[in-house]
Amino acid sequence: MGPDLRRRMVSGSAVHTAEFIVSSARLGELYECSALLRRTRVRSEEIVDEARALLAEAEQEGDPVRILILESQLDEARQAYHKVLTAYVTICRRINEERQAIIHAQMERERSARLSGVA
Repeated sequence: MGPDLRRRMVSGSAVHTAEFIVSSARLGELYECSALLRRTRVRSEEIVDEARALLAEAEQEGDPVRILILESQLDEARQAYHKVLTAYVTICRRINEERQAIIHAQMERERSARLSGVA
């Protein structure tokens, strides 16, 4: 018995559908991570602003011990903010890549369908 070409086409379609479902799910998870990191980024910005304000207050009061402590805390807050911002940018890039891959796959499927429909 020879290979059933129609069955192969159906299975290829099922594979494309499964790949689309997986890609869509992955994109959804990336959006969820992005939303969480966006909120974290906003809060991190607030913490840096608060640390900056406390340092300015200590400097106005001329409290050298408090200034040293708050400078260190401001530096830590900035480092943490930088990490969150880097993660956020990375997730945004990954979302863009995933969206482009989905669009590319859809265009390829449509092109293949048009070509097979012409023949």
